[in-house]
Amino acid sequence: MNPSRDYNAEIRDTADHQYAYSFDLHVMHPFMIRAFQPFFRPGRLLELGSFRGDFTRRFLDCFDDITCVEASNVAIDDARRKLDGSVKLVHGLMETVALPARYDNIVMTHVLEHIDDPAAVLRRVNDEWLAEGGRFFLACPNANAPSRQIAVKMGLISHCSAVTPAEAAHGHHRTYSLDTLERDAVAAGLRVVHRSGVFFKALANFQWDRLLATDIISPEYLEGCYAIGQQYPELCSTIFLVCEKG
Repeated sequence: MNPSRDYNAEIRDTADHQYAYSFDLHVMHPFMIRAFQPFFRPGRLLELGSFRGDFTRRFLDCFDDITCVEASNVAIDDARRKLDGSVKLVHGLMETVALPARYDNIVMTHVLEHIDDPAAVLRRVNDEWLAEGGRFFLACPNANAPSRQIAVKMGLISHCSAVTPAEAAHGHHRTYSLDTLERDAVAAGLRVVHRSGVFFKALANFQWDRLLATDIISPEYLEGCYAIGQQYPELCSTIFLVCEKG
């Protein structure tokens, strides 16, 4: 582990920012699965950065063989209780962890922005872990999401790709846009076969959580935001790449 980082501290909620919002768990997670699913390959799944296992559970209907890597022992203990032995959980750092196999599907969602050396991890995905014919699903928060652009105009952040103090407390090192995300993937040797976004988002997560507690937001509205996101990926809250071995 990186001795200068406390991965358990990074996953704690702060006074002004949660690590995971209800919007993430109940809106973004199912839409991410929907966006990824047409590109899934049959076989093994590796999830890099599984946090407390909430997203992992959504893969159980898709894959019989799931392995997860997580840096926080607190998070992985929570995941172990939730997943009840249905997946293989590995406590380790992606830069150094030893894995016993290659995987037909590798998922890394909202993790690369936390990584000390993203190039090294992406190279390991390409060179060591991704099976021939396999797919790598790389998703990150989008610097150019309208919610961040509005925050810039409000004077809350200096520029769209800024890392806020709250994000830094949660271990963020950078904020990606589609072009910088693809730059890092290609530099690591990966071949990008699809690029898109998941959900059009003009409000902050805490604002979404408040709205979701009311009857203002309908399922049809959520579907509309997802559909608009497919049309305008650069305006999505989450951007993603589907990659194959280079």
